[in-house]
Amino acid sequence: MNILLVGNGAREHAIADALCRNPGAVLYAYMGAKNPGIAELCLKSGGEFLIGDIYQGRAIAEWALERGIRLAVCGPDAVLEAGVVDELEAEMIPCASPCKEAARLEWDKTFTRNLMKKYAIPGCPKFGNFTDADEAGKFIDQLKGEVAVKPAGLTGGKGVKVVGFQLKDANEAKDYAKEVLASNIGKLGSVVIEEKLSGEEFTLQAFVDGKNVFGMPMVQDHKRLGEGDVGVNTGGMGSYSIGKVLPFFKPEVYDEAIAIMKKTVAAFEKETGKQFKGVLYGQFMMGKTLEVIEFNSRFGDPEAMNVLSLLTSDFVEICKKIASGNLKQSDVRFDEGKASVVKYLVPQGYPEKPMKNQKLEIDAKGIAALGAKLFYASVDERDGSVYTGSSRAIGVLAVAERIETAEQIAEKACLLVKGPVAHRKDIGTRQLLQRRIDNMKRFGNA
Repeated sequence: MNILLVGNGAREHAIADALCRNPGAVLYAYMGAKNPGIAELCLKSGGEFLIGDIYQGRAIAEWALERGIRLAVCGPDAVLEAGVVDELEAEMIPCASPCKEAARLEWDKTFTRNLMKKYAIPGCPKFGNFTDADEAGKFIDQLKGEVAVKPAGLTGGKGVKVVGFQLKDANEAKDYAKEVLASNIGKLGSVVIEEKLSGEEFTLQAFVDGKNVFGMPMVQDHKRLGEGDVGVNTGGMGSYSIGKVLPFFKPEVYDEAIAIMKKTVAAFEKETGKQFKGVLYGQFMMGKTLEVIEFNSRFGDPEAMNVLSLLTSDFVEICKKIASGNLKQSDVRFDEGKASVVKYLVPQGYPEKPMKNQKLEIDAKGIAALGAKLFYASVDERDGSVYTGSSRAIGVLAVAERIETAEQIAEKACLLVKGPVAHRKDIGTRQLLQRRIDNMKRFGNA
């Protein structure tokens, strides 16, 4: 079966790897830059790849038609916002990703918050959307300065700033709101101000066929650059999963989060007349109550690496049934007895001044011998060598029965990539996990 993948990051590499576990999959990839891992999977499966503009849906659809594509998966958020799925579906190519309107749950934060408010979906914090900086400042004062400031549109996971973390106080929040509006960060011309949430964050991703919502294992991502959760926000420095539910949450937290996602999918269809099909990513904060930080309309990066490595059922069949609208719970199976750890190798100086075009020496055999896997992100392959790009370079994944074992394997594998790269050594460690457990005890929900 000829399958098209659009995108070229580590998330897409993980998707390609999962698709190619089906022996009948022939992979075709349309990439903005050459991902050596995806390119290899294309060639091994008998397919091919093209380097081009991944936001030009018409060109992608024409290329797909010429190659007899029977199923498509689009990875990045901006590709979905650009309407690439709409162009593919206009040519009767089934897609396991949402159309532009459905992806609005991610690319328009104001739309999503208003949807949650209108349909009384639980987990919606106090919020306001503003095009005027003075009005935004007044709302910040109403919330006593305890706020998160968010560009309404897409910012690559780096646009949200929270008082007490990236922002010192209410004055800095007001200044950032002005900056968002003046520079049109997110490109929607507005800024969202929300009450600051406290607790522990987690990611819950789910397969959605328009009606049915089937959850994957919980994952916790780590946005902050430095060990101990310090430093600037990044696209994500790594993540881990431990079974279906993270050990510092009660099982009912999972069920409550899935219920919120189901209500959101139903409300979206009622509001727009369109269905959401693909992967819905819920980012939640669990404190005294469960709150929704945001929704994304695709797999997370790095979280895709965690969950797809644990998927035991056929990912191609899941994608086909998402596209056709007849996915069943029995189609979705994960190895919930294992833990997974992802650590991201990033160029020195990331994210402000990353060292680009630096050669990496990768001991692929040694990494494979450890049982770890590499997923390429922002890299360039030239003459058989891999060079750093301007963002996160390589996701290093390990899976084991215990998280401590997975963390140790991932850490050893990171050390087998030589070059000007860094990573967080604490992701997946027992010490970090204990801090999460202690934090939830403060809220009485451990």
